[in-house]
Amino acid sequence: MSADLRTVKEEQKMRSVKNVGLCVLLLLCLGVLSCSGSLFRNYGQILPGGEVTRDLESGVFHPELRYYISGSDLYPNALIGLHRDYRLNPETLWKEVAMTPEKLREIVGFMKTKASEYSRFQHEFELLDTRGKRIGFWYSILTARTYLRFEEDGTVMIQTPELETYEKLESKGENDNN
Repeated sequence: MSADLRTVKEEQKMRSVKNVGLCVLLLLCLGVLSCSGSLFRNYGQILPGGEVTRDLESGVFHPELRYYISGSDLYPNALIGLHRDYRLNPETLWKEVAMTPEKLREIVGFMKTKASEYSRFQHEFELLDTRGKRIGFWYSILTARTYLRFEEDGTVMIQTPELETYEKLESKGENDNN
């Protein structure tokens, strides 16, 4: 009987240790979540859009935007339009493009051709500032990812997607539809 009593006491002790561990983990998670508001306050949002896609394909460009490409000049990995009130962080690898309707149709056409080689499609996303105001757009395949952060000096950091965006699809054998 004393062996059974020891086993029961050991089990109770183990449960207590587990409960204390879970409480500590819960408090740690709550602490991280409470700090995350200030941690991510300078980040904007990138949300699915669709209004600009027709304009891009038709060559309708908006003079209130500056246009940038990332990657190859012929087959860019991504295209962004950023409102002229915002400055892009110069540390990024974006190349500004003097946009015309013909140039826009050409860029979008080449991007669509490259994506179709991998059975992919281009998608448009809205770029929103920290208050939810639309400041531009992002146009790329889904695997080309980025983030949007507002710097202390007033510039916007929009990281370029990886330069090997399409090559990664090829090397992984991902030539199937998403």
